[in-house]
Formats: sequence, structure tokens, C-alpha cells
Amino acid sequence: MSQRPVLLPYADPAFLADPFPLYRRLREDGPVRRAVIAGGLDTWLVTRYEDGLAALSDPRLSSDVRDASDPRLIEQLPEFERESMTSSMLRSDPPDHTRLRRLVSKAFTARRVAELRPRIQEITDRLLDAVVPAGRADLVADFALPLPVTVISELLGVPVDDRHDFQRWTDAMLMRGERMPDPAVVNEAWQRMHAYVTKHLEAKRARPGDDLLSALISAHDDEQRLNDDELIAMTFLLLVAGYITTVNLIGGGIAALLAHSDQLILLRDHPELLPDAIEEFLRYDGPVSPGIARFAREDVEIAGVTVPRGATVLVASAIADRDPARFPDPDRLDITRRDNGHLAFGHGIHYCLGAPLARLEGQIAIGTVLRRLPDLALAVPPTELRWRPGGLRGPVRLPVAFTPQDLRAV
Repeated sequence: MSQRPVLLPYADPAFLADPFPLYRRLREDGPVRRAVIAGGLDTWLVTRYEDGLAALSDPRLSSDVRDASDPRLIEQLPEFERESMTSSMLRSDPPDHTRLRRLVSKAFTARRVAELRPRIQEITDRLLDAVVPAGRADLVADFALPLPVTVISELLGVPVDDRHDFQRWTDAMLMRGERMPDPAVVNEAWQRMHAYVTKHLEAKRARPGDDLLSALISAHDDEQRLNDDELIAMTFLLLVAGYITTVNLIGGGIAALLAHSDQLILLRDHPELLPDAIEEFLRYDGPVSPGIARFAREDVEIAGVTVPRGATVLVASAIADRDPARFPDPDRLDITRRDNGHLAFGHGIHYCLGAPLARLEGQIAIGTVLRRLPDLALAVPPTELRWRPGGLRGPVRLPVAFTPQDLRAV
């Protein structure tokens, strides 16, 4: 294995549009490869599937960024996110993580997610009603963005009158366009959102409703409950994990279908393939790229390579999920693929708690688009699509054209 770090060229639009040729070379170069990623951070990429699977379950690799030796990892976080780190399930390890996940799981149940199906369908149809008469749309701005943030707003019981500000702050906190955002703007959005969530939490304590935040407040186990800091951190986690990644799943999944017309026709003709298709979109070109960060608590040997204590280990799910040792013909989009144990949602104790909701939103959103937008096609050449840089992957815009429909005739 070469010890010279490779620079992932996030300033290169060609790399952002298709990072997989470079990813393939990195995987072929060795199972563990040093790389410089966004922000100039030095990481150790785990590029192969079996090694990534093992690393995600290795207790010597921490989720707590305070175990990292590079201080820039904390310095690059917004101020309010730094302050909430000790309360966040995303950045904690056992025993804290065990307690937090157990309490959250009591409120964020499979039944609660399943009960959202009719409402997600209503929101999806309403958003598409606004564009179908025109025959043109940006399926990111007009559809993939507002859908998950509306779902999360309703999950948390955010009043309708507050949702414009809620989405605006969320966008500023989390969205990544073609350029990295102004840190001052991001920090201000985190501060405003923190103040809002704190006030909203007080209101829910006084007048609980039939929403997830009220359920989180009441969740308890052996007289243990989530404290205010943990509740606020969980709200932010829902935004981080459930918003932009779902935007990218929907936008990226539709973009993949538009680039593979045979798969689009197959899925339109056989909507029963939607669950398998969502898994294939996650494997083929998932919403997180190159992968999932961990931090070495001690010197750790991975695939014969010693990774030093304090190093940032990036389990490169986007690279591992195209490992030919695990997936036959991995560079081919195949919505009928069955054995699809991808790493897009992670693995082990930190497996994404919101995965069922993301899958549900993806199935409803993409299935409804194919059903309601006849003759769907890109409205620009594929080379004009722009993709998000650094850590999150999805189209910035997705201009499409389709046969317009008169809703009055439906």
C-alpha cells in the first residue's frame, strides 16, 4: 500500500459527477488507503466490503470525534454542534449510546414510521400537483427538498406557521451546493434553530401532542429519561440524518433511472420492484460519499495495515458497495438485484435508526414520480448536472421535462 495520501479532488466537477473511476483505483490499490478529503482532513479509507463491515462493528473505532487527534475535526463543526456532542447519539459510544438508543427506540418505532405512509403520499401528491401542469420541474428544489423536511416537521410537531423558518434554517445548516457554505451563516442558522427547538420543547412539555418529540419526552426506562440537552441533540440528529440524505436518495435515485432508461422502464412497468430498487440506488450511488467516519481509540490493524491511534478512519461505503468480491457486476445498476447488503446505512450498533423512514419516503416519492410524470426525461444534457461536494452526494438541481397534465381532467 502506498503511504502517500491521495487527494480527493472535490473542486473538480468531473470527479463530483462521477467519482467511481477514482474510487475503483483506490480499492484496487489496497484495502486501506490514506486520502485527503474535504477540509484538507487526512483519513484512512477502508475501501473493501468485508473490511468495512468489520470496521463498523469494531469497538476500537469510536464515533466520538473527541477521540480524533486532528483538532480541525472539532473546529470545523458549528459551535452549537460542538456543544451538543456529548448528548448526541450519533457521536457517542457505549454505554451512553446504548442508553440513548434504547430510549429513542421506544418512541421512534416501526409502527410510527408505517403510520406515516398515507401522510407522506399526501405530501408527495401535493408537491407534484404544483408541477404537473407545467411539464417541467426541478425535482430537487420542487420535490426532493420539501418532501423530507415537511415529514420531519410533522414528526416533530412543528406548527405550520413555523415551517418556512424551520426549513430555511435547516437548509442553511445542512445543505451543500456546489460550494462549501459560509461558516458564519451556518453558525447563525444553528443558533436560531437551537433557540427554536428549546422553546418548542418547552411547549411540548406543557402540551404534549401525537408527535415524535412528545413521545421522546415521555420515553423512559427504569426511571431514566432523555434530558433537555439529549432531546435537543436528538432533534438535530433527526434533521441531519433524515433530511439531506433523503433528499439525495430521492434526487440521486431519479437521476440514476434517467441515466439508465431500461431500468426506468422496468420499474415503471413493475412497481413491485420499488423496495429492491431503493436498495440498489443506495448501493450503486448512495447519499453519503465516500463514507462513514470513525476514530481510532488505539493503534488498530485493518486488513494488515496498522492505523495509528487518533486517526480518522473513513469506512468508504461508496467504494465498498461496488466491491466485485461482494457484488457481481458492481458497476451496473440492477434494480432486480436481490442479495444487496450494502453499507449505505452503516452496520452494527450505529446502524441508521431512520433507515425505515428513508426507505419509505424513497419508495413513495420515486414510485409516484414514475406514475404521475409521463415521458420523464432530463431537461438538460447529463453533463450539465452538478453534484454536491464533500461527504454528501446528490444532484444540486435535477431539471426534468415530462408530458404536462391538466389536473381538472384527472
